[in-house]
Amino acid sequence: MEKFVIHKAQPLYGHVKISGAKNAALPILAACLLTSEVCILHNVPPLRDVEEMLALLEGFGVKTEFDKTKEMVQLQAGEIISCDAMQAHAQTMRASFLTAGPLLARMQKAKIPMPGGCQIGSRPIDLHLKGFAAMGANHKLEHGLVELNTKNGGLRGKTVYLDFPSVGATENIMMAATLAKGTTRIENAAAEPEICDLAEFLRKMGAQITGDGTDTIVIDGVAALHGAEHTVIPDRIEAGTFMAAAAITGGDIVLEDVKADHLKPVIAKLAESNVKTEILPEGLRVYRKGKLRPIQLKTMPFPGFPTDMQAQFMSIAAVAKGTSVITETVFENRFLHAGELQRMGADIKIDSRSAVIEGVEELTGSKVRATDLRAGAALILSALAAKGETEISDIYHIERGYYHIEEKLRALGAEISRQEDS
Repeated sequence: MEKFVIHKAQPLYGHVKISGAKNAALPILAACLLTSEVCILHNVPPLRDVEEMLALLEGFGVKTEFDKTKEMVQLQAGEIISCDAMQAHAQTMRASFLTAGPLLARMQKAKIPMPGGCQIGSRPIDLHLKGFAAMGANHKLEHGLVELNTKNGGLRGKTVYLDFPSVGATENIMMAATLAKGTTRIENAAAEPEICDLAEFLRKMGAQITGDGTDTIVIDGVAALHGAEHTVIPDRIEAGTFMAAAAITGGDIVLEDVKADHLKPVIAKLAESNVKTEILPEGLRVYRKGKLRPIQLKTMPFPGFPTDMQAQFMSIAAVAKGTSVITETVFENRFLHAGELQRMGADIKIDSRSAVIEGVEELTGSKVRATDLRAGAALILSALAAKGETEISDIYHIERGYYHIEEKLRALGAEISRQEDS
């Protein structure tokens, strides 16, 4: 086990390159099951979740080659030798269940363990199963395994209304629909940029998809898909985290390889807290002049404020002058980081799904634990603003979503090191 040791930083300065989006790469990797031909993906971050997904795909018979230096993956699902997901890999991450849709579409069956991942609240698969059932699939759940199969000639296009705009359900149903007979309409669909990136990759494979980025996606099923080459979009959550680092340290950072359109809600909330942004030819500049102001925010599905940035903004609010209120509407258990921030001197009171944060003059370094991926990022940010030394344990959570975060921060002037956790 390893830990991060962090000392209070001077304002961070410099340029940082943003990696490819994990949450876009994982469904795109799963989509490669839809064809027997070669697929080549660029800008794939060498993260633990990506490696777990590749291992999971290899268990189905997919041949994979991952050049981590070039961040390029080549895959070929020439022959699917098994439709049973390996439990050891499937249970480590939520995205493992995204293989269900492609397997159903191509092989008419799948057996996937209930997915794992960060314990940030209930993330049921009922909407996935609702969509599959509407398209003609049967399922049963036994001993933590979801077994799916189709009858009467495979999946058929249908109109599917999602009770909540679930990203995972939208992706899974969209992939399943690409090879279904007829037309599928997903209503109240998620509109996140990662949905659009998956749709773009599927179109390159020959899929007929329109409406991605809106609340209604239409997929006309085709007989077969072919190989394709694609570059994964930049990670808007990693970008937002480095924007928060500039804010909390009073720094001046230029983010390279970002899409500002994907960051509008983050940019808007930073502006409210007295942090400025500027689009330059080389990237997105983020800087602060003066005191941080308190914020009021509520997490919402895209284009609302992303739940994956809530913890990082709580770190900002903890040192802003005044009272901030953060309301979490997406996951019911996503304030676990509040207790760890309180160890550092933050004044936070939780009331159901809202947190009231009274800004303090300064946080104090402490020994804290990353309870999940984004909570770990929030602790890093707070440590950069805290007097003295902070030790963050359980950093494997952080490594699920941030590639070489300590190296990127050091290049900006942060005092952060990786050490053995005794």
